[in-house]
Amino acid sequence: MAVEPQDGDGRRRRGWDGRDGQDGMDGMRERTAGGAAFFDFDGTLVRGDSLLPFLSQTVGYRRARLSLVQAIRAGFLLRRRDGGRGDGGRDVRTTIKEVLLALTLKGVPLAEAQAAAERLAGWPRWNARIRGELDRHRDAGRRIVVATGALAIYMPVLLRGLPVDHLLATELEVEDGVLTGRMAGGNCVRASKAERVARYLAEHGPFGETWGYGNRPSDLAMLDLLHNRTIV
Repeated sequence: MAVEPQDGDGRRRRGWDGRDGQDGMDGMRERTAGGAAFFDFDGTLVRGDSLLPFLSQTVGYRRARLSLVQAIRAGFLLRRRDGGRGDGGRDVRTTIKEVLLALTLKGVPLAEAQAAAERLAGWPRWNARIRGELDRHRDAGRRIVVATGALAIYMPVLLRGLPVDHLLATELEVEDGVLTGRMAGGNCVRASKAERVARYLAEHGPFGETWGYGNRPSDLAMLDLLHNRTIV
């Protein structure tokens, strides 16, 4: 049975909103010299975290909350088993996320999850200061990249109307039009996010100057790659 990720490393890249990435490439090349600004999403561009609201739209509020409790218990059991390091030394929060996604999204048709993403459109509570920084960078002709651990399945809906050139996010695995409940290509957070940003800089640069916006401690590895950093 063929596994079809929504998008992923080593596969044909698409634009942040799922369209072919060739659209607008000429304009993005012009913005390379002006620099690039990288923004985290949850807790930076917006207040709060978007995952549980999406899961609530997909499987219902009660099931999403109960699944979160189960996932947290499972994550900390693994952490205790591995001497406080998490699953084999991995980030315990990623383990919790893996369990949560399996409990809620395994077996959900992709079309249903996409419909749930559309229902999330009114959720964002924007951080006005950081949203203003995004607009300022675009007005200055810089490339705008959102790098987030949030799921790529709903991020285009939440970013709709924003001047974003590229999205680096956590992809979901899809098998025959149904979500498997697994991440494809890993969780786009912390060290993994920094690796993706570093790869982006290498593939799309060089940029004259770079800016980064994120929160502590999750985004410090990403911010260390950039010339200017703002911790929210």
